[in-house]
Order: sequence, then structure tokens, then C-alpha cells
Amino acid sequence: MGSCAVWFIYSALWSNALNQLMDIHHALKNCGTTAKNLTAVVSCATALMLVHIIPDLLSVKKRELYLKNKAAQLDREMGLIRTQEETGRYVRMLTHEIRSTLDRHTILKTTLIELGRTLALEECALWMPTHTGLELQLSYTLRHQYPVGCTVPIQLPVINQVFSSNRAVKISPSSPVARLRPAGKYTTGEVVAVRVPLLHLSNFQINDWPELTTKRYALMVLVLPSDSARQWHVHELELVEVVADQVAVALSHAAILEESMRARDLLMKQNVALDLARRVAETAVRAHNDFLAVMNHEMRTPMHAIIALSSLLQETKLTPEQRMMVETILRSSSLLATLTNDVLDLSRLEDGSLKLDIRTLSLHVLFCEALNLIRPIASAKKLFVTLSFSSDMPEHVIGDEKRLMQVLLNIVGNAVKFTRVGSISISASVAKSESLRDPRAPGFFPVPSDNHFYLHVQVKDTGSGINPQEIPNLFTKFAQSQSLGTKNSSGSGLGLAISKRFVNLMEGHIWIESEGLGKGSTAIFVVKLGIPGRSHESMLPFVPKVPENRVPTNFLGLKVVLMDENGVGRMVTKGILMHLGCEVLTVSSRDECLRVLIHEHKAVFLDVSLPGIDSYELSVRIHTKFSQHFSRPFIVALMGNRDKLMKKNCLRAGMDGVVPKPLSVEKMRSALSELLEHGLLLDSQSEKWKCPLELQQQGESHLP
Repeated sequence: MGSCAVWFIYSALWSNALNQLMDIHHALKNCGTTAKNLTAVVSCATALMLVHIIPDLLSVKKRELYLKNKAAQLDREMGLIRTQEETGRYVRMLTHEIRSTLDRHTILKTTLIELGRTLALEECALWMPTHTGLELQLSYTLRHQYPVGCTVPIQLPVINQVFSSNRAVKISPSSPVARLRPAGKYTTGEVVAVRVPLLHLSNFQINDWPELTTKRYALMVLVLPSDSARQWHVHELELVEVVADQVAVALSHAAILEESMRARDLLMKQNVALDLARRVAETAVRAHNDFLAVMNHEMRTPMHAIIALSSLLQETKLTPEQRMMVETILRSSSLLATLTNDVLDLSRLEDGSLKLDIRTLSLHVLFCEALNLIRPIASAKKLFVTLSFSSDMPEHVIGDEKRLMQVLLNIVGNAVKFTRVGSISISASVAKSESLRDPRAPGFFPVPSDNHFYLHVQVKDTGSGINPQEIPNLFTKFAQSQSLGTKNSSGSGLGLAISKRFVNLMEGHIWIESEGLGKGSTAIFVVKLGIPGRSHESMLPFVPKVPENRVPTNFLGLKVVLMDENGVGRMVTKGILMHLGCEVLTVSSRDECLRVLIHEHKAVFLDVSLPGIDSYELSVRIHTKFSQHFSRPFIVALMGNRDKLMKKNCLRAGMDGVVPKPLSVEKMRSALSELLEHGLLLDSQSEKWKCPLELQQQGESHLP
């Protein structure tokens, strides 16, 4: 408008100047007077000056208009900045209020209250998805003008329109989700709706919202006051969109916190359950250990008597037939004692703590004794038993005689048990290199050497045979073949399981072959044995111990005290010690032992078969009673089991050695001989027994 006026004035001035020039021209032409000429010259000069001044005036006016436009534009931008700052302040304020709690229901209620206050809303509401996800349920309202709990289908076009956009969308006040006032009071202002992403929610409804495994949305509806002509501005819509995103994040954090709290509660419950299970397991272990301790004592006590009395009887004058019978009793009872130890301490087989008792043995004698033990049972069943050796099998070897005997008896005993008619053949030979590898045992990798060899034993019977599918289960604890009808037969199901572990200890392999039911079976095992005189510790899984008798075996005059709570145990142990020449004083209680023990007693034998701290305390009290170390008697524990912890406790309590029960004359003689070998008891000059002088330097005894 201003530009048009300027150009109009500019045109008028140019027109006036031209008219003045024309008037001057006519005046000069018609009038020649000087005055007129001067007037014409002045008018011409004025016109020429206006020609140069008018553009400058127009330029100034144009710049003024430009500056006014710029000022108006800056005002608008400053207003926008102020609006954005105000919106940001509102967003920060709302975010602070929303994030001030991690309770999801409080978050939603706070959101509605703060939005209603900030935007001066008439109503604000939240529609949440239901369990099925097919409907939206009115869950929260600002003014509480409409009862919560009503639902609308989630497939409504207006809902799809809002959910498909990440912006705030204006919707019709008459749409179902905008009806937030009672009927008859529905005159309302403009309405917008925005989606609220439910990022990570579970258990979240008015009473119990469902776990959301897929992405879902809630719907937030905002209504302006109806008594004004107010409309939604852009910055207000942006504020609503930002708040919706902040609500989604706050709900996600709250859900994660609730899940972590539930996980913590669950973990605490599991810890309580685990602690209870641990206490139950510890109680069971204690009961198991107590049972084994009692059984250990009750079973070993009569076995101790049998072995001790048999060994004493063996020292008397016997006919060859009587001596053979006594030796058979002694070997059988020793084997039974070993089996008792293995059954009661089966866990040692499983955790690998059981060690072999290595010494020189005669294979021919071992096999013949096993045959003598089996022959009476086989004869009763009219079975024919044969035994054969290969010509290259050595007479004497180094190995665990008792464990090898037990494996042989288990296998031959099974053959006799499950064979009704026919025969049983036992063959022993040196395993050939090409026959050592077995595809059924890829882990069995024997290495031939000049220091040892592998004994191959085969036991073949004509019995009922075994189903090939059941063979792998035969070496499982307490397992018995169902096809053999053994449910009513005697046996614990431990024989083959224990035999397999013994064979593994001897770096061997055991397996069973059978073509099926009614076709007999063959049991084969291979074990590693050392060759005397050529065995080295590095080549064998064990260290041979060959005792040397370099000291006298007569202990005449050695005064000892024997403490044993069991009468049978006292009798047999006293008999062994008296047979060796000792003067024995027996007591039945720990207090009595401490009372009668004097300096003349050079050794005290304490029975620690029953678990308890009293025996350890007795050892400590003996040390206290004999304050001068050289006058203290030698303390030996008679231990009825092979528990390493008990042995360590005995030594820690000040005992000088441990002798395992059941005892025999030879075992006690070896124990006392070892004491003499170290010069602990014998005074060679006076031939009197005295207390050991080197006990403090000697440390742990090497008693067998």
C-alpha cells in the first residue's frame, strides 16, 4: 500500500515538472520580458532539483517499511521462542511430577492431574487395553464425571486413526472415547487424543492388567473447556505428545522395578526353600553317617573277634588239615571285612578316595583259594568248575590281593548263582597287546611295559544268559537283570558295580558278553599288575610297600593299657597283645584309663571306633597328665573305620599312630615292629622298655 502511494507522488511530481518546463517554453516564445524569463528559469531549476530529490525520498520510505516488517517478524519469532520455552518448562515440570514415583497407578493419576492444571482442561482420561486386547477400558478420569470401567471396541476407526499416528490427533467430541460427561451435559470444547505406548508392562489393569507380550497402546483423551472459544495450539499439541512419551518411559521403568521386586521376593522364597532343603539334606547326611557309624561298629566288632581269634589259632600247633581250615576262615573273614568296609564306605568308591592296598601276592594261590570258596556251592548245585592258567602267567605279582579276590568272587559267584545245570570255566592269562583295546571302552588305553602286564580273566558259564539290552545296566548300583528272574534271589545288586570300580582302580576294564536268554554268558575283566623287582612307582597306579622285619618280634615285658568299651573287643585285642608277650591292663572307660595309667606303661591303645570327642579329649588329658614328654606313653588309636577325617583328628589330638581294625596277630606284630624299627620303645642296653624320646621329632606314625 505504501509503495503505491510513493509511486503515485513520484509520477505527480514528474508530471508537474514537465508542465513547468512546457510553461517556460511557451513564455519564452510569447513573452520576452525579463521578469517572465526569470520566473521560468526558477521554475525550471525547481523541477530539475525535484527530479534528483524524489528518488532519495522514495528510498527512505521503502527502508522504513522494510524495518517495520522485520520488527514484526522478530516479534513473532520471540513469541514462538517464549512459547517453546514455556512448553519446555511445562514438560520438565510434568516429567518431574511423573517420574517422582515408580508406582504405575500413581504415575497415570499424576499425569492427568498435571495436564489438567497446565492446559486448563475440562476433562482428561486414559483408556487402557483389556485382557483380550480387543477392547479399551476407561481406567482413569480427571474430574470423575463418568464412571470408569466402560469399554469400547479397539477396532473403532477413531482409535485406529490415533494408534496409527505418533502425533496428537483432533477427534470429534461425539466419538465414543470422547464421551466423558453424563448424558445431557455433553456440550464440550475441542478434543484431542494421543497414543501412549505400553513398552514393558505386566499385571497392569484396574484390578489385574494382563502381561503384554506384544506392542500395545493406551489412549489418552484431552478435552478443552466448553464455555470458551479456545482452540488447540501447536505448542499445546507438542506438549501433549512429549508427555505421552514420558509417561510411556515412566511406566516401563515402574514395570521393570516391580518385576525386579517380584524377582527379589521369588529369590528370597527360593533361598528359604533351599535353606530348608539344605537343612533337611544335612539332617539326612547326619542320620546316614550316624547309621553307618553304628553299623560300622556293630558289624566290625564280631568280624574283629573272628579275625583276631583265627589269627591266634593260627599261631598254635595245628594239623595240616586244621591249618588249611583256619587259613580259609582267616582269609574269608578278611575278605568279608573288606567287603563290609566297601559297602559301608561306598561313597569312597564314587568320589575316588578309596586307595588300593598294594603288596606282593601269588596269583595261583589267589585263584585256588577263590575256587575253594566257590566249590562247595557249585558242588551242591552239581556244577562242574574248571580253572586254567596260561603258561606265561607269572607266579608272583604286585597288586591288591583282597580287591582282586573280591572281583573274582563276585563274577564267579554270579556265574554259579545263575547257572542251574552245566559248567563254569575260569581261565587266566597274560593279555596280548592286540586284545587289550575294546571298542566298548574307548577310554581304556593300556600301554604295555616291562614293569607291568595286564591280567586277562574270563569266566564262562552255561547259565540262563542275559538279554543284550540289559548288559549295560548290570554295572549300575542296586541293578539286577529282570530277565533272569532274580527278584527273589539273594543279593544287593552292588557286586558288579563295586567290581567295576575296583577294576577301574586297577587301570583295567570289565565287560559281559551274552548271545541272549538261555545261551549262557561270559564275564571278562582285564587288570594291570606289577612285576616284582621291575616295578617303578611312575609306571604303576600305586606304590608297593614291602615290610622289612629288621627288629625283634618278641615284645616280652612291654606294659600296655588297652581301653575298649566292648567286652569282645577287649578280649580279642588283649589276646593278641599277650600272645606277642605284652603285659596288658584292660579298662572299659576313658576315666578309668586316665586313672590307672602310670609311667610304667609304655603304650596305651585307645578304641576310637565309636565317633565322639571323648577319645580325643582323653589323648589331650594324657598329654597333660604326663607333662614331661619323655615319660608319656605312646598313644595308639584302634580305629574301626578308614575315615581320613577321623584319622586326622586322632593325630591332631596328640595320638602317635593309628591301627585299623579288625586286628590280627600279624597286623599288631607289624605295628609294634615298626615302632621298634624307629627306636621308639626298645632300650637295647638295659633290655627294658622305656618311653619314646624322639616322638616330638617323629611326628605322624607310619603304622599300617
